[in-house]
Amino acid sequence: MSRQISFVSLGCDKNTVDSEIMISLLAERGYALTKDDEKADVIIVNTCGFIQDAKEESIQTIIEMGGYKEVGACKALIVTGCLAQRYADEIFQEMPEVDAVVGTGSYESIVDVVDAVLSKKEEKLRCVEKIEERDLSYHKRTITTPGYYEYLKIAEGCDNHCTYCIIPKLRGRYRSRRPEDILREAEDLARSGVVEVMIVAQDITKYGRDLPELATLSGLLRQLCEIEELSWIRLLYCYPEDITDELIEIMAQEDKILPYIDMPIQHCSNSILRRMGRRHTKEILLERIQRLRQRIPEICIRTTLITGFPGETEDEFEEMCDFVREVRFDRLGVFAYSQEENTPAAEFADQIPEAEKQRRKEQLMEIQRSISEAKSNEFIGQKMKVLVEGQIPGEEGYVYSTRTYRDAPDIDGFLFLKATRSLLSGEVVDCEVTGASEYDLIGEMLDEDEYCE
Repeated sequence: MSRQISFVSLGCDKNTVDSEIMISLLAERGYALTKDDEKADVIIVNTCGFIQDAKEESIQTIIEMGGYKEVGACKALIVTGCLAQRYADEIFQEMPEVDAVVGTGSYESIVDVVDAVLSKKEEKLRCVEKIEERDLSYHKRTITTPGYYEYLKIAEGCDNHCTYCIIPKLRGRYRSRRPEDILREAEDLARSGVVEVMIVAQDITKYGRDLPELATLSGLLRQLCEIEELSWIRLLYCYPEDITDELIEIMAQEDKILPYIDMPIQHCSNSILRRMGRRHTKEILLERIQRLRQRIPEICIRTTLITGFPGETEDEFEEMCDFVREVRFDRLGVFAYSQEENTPAAEFADQIPEAEKQRRKEQLMEIQRSISEAKSNEFIGQKMKVLVEGQIPGEEGYVYSTRTYRDAPDIDGFLFLKATRSLLSGEVVDCEVTGASEYDLIGEMLDEDEYCE
């Protein structure tokens, strides 16, 4: 029998892509993937080390998986990802059950590492040195999402060096993947049944600037739109200062590119933005948002904000509250500032107490709740296309959870659909919105002669 591997992937969607590549490499060597941790010969935990909450989740998962060395078949426990890159020595010191750590630049070594720890050639293996030498060319992936949507990573690393962020030290400088490798991967995903791809990187708007042929995100999107089997293309992580007229225009022109953009801004106060090391200003934000909404009136704009950044005054926080009320974002996530070691902001004076950071976070979310509810109610009576996620058990008749163009998986809401027939996950159908709540919609499936354009 082939050796069995259990894989636990934590953190962001970019980590999901990395996990799928490693699983595929192991499968090519004859290892079999199992979802039963107790029966796995090898357990791999692909960790996140971005903020404190993510680190704690990673540590607890490693400890939990290490228990299967006592009660299961586990012969080797391997830690990969950002936590491994950042704290390799500490992991070995504090968690003797860990047999190997593999950093973010060494994923292609995963098969050799697994072989080595199982053969006991070395007591402990440490592969974290080559952070910027990772091979970004085409690799097959084993899909771990539901199968009808997937993430397409177009670059690795980050050059932005925001003062609160550890990512450049965990992932290295920004490196774009070659267009031909991205397109080959996208075609593979489409042939496997994926109908929605989400374009991801730490910052997708910088794509191609480091390539000899000076590729652009807009040019890449035009080529992706030519893949017949793909229905939806969603853009995540677009920095506002690099959202160009060309990008806005292709979003407006191409039906496959959803009128949805994730634009992390973190704050609106120019003084805070300077301390954060961000390159945009409040004026740039307002101008980009206006251009997007003028050219694409139906666009859904998602953003994230940070409360309690060191030195944030009550006036600066109130400025952000007023900004949210004025702009009325369609989707909004708020994070309390996390003081991360080895970042410039961790050494800033005037660190804000945790309770105050959380109070500000809750106040912002309360403002957004009323905005979200009002925006949801505006869709009642409209016809929309939805992508079917799955049937809701226990409901009478055909009732499904679906997503509209306004809903990215795992971070946004749902449209709960009453259908006229049995539907398949990944199917795109038409509906009329009949109800709404703060973050979700309710709808009824349209007959074929009532379809929406």
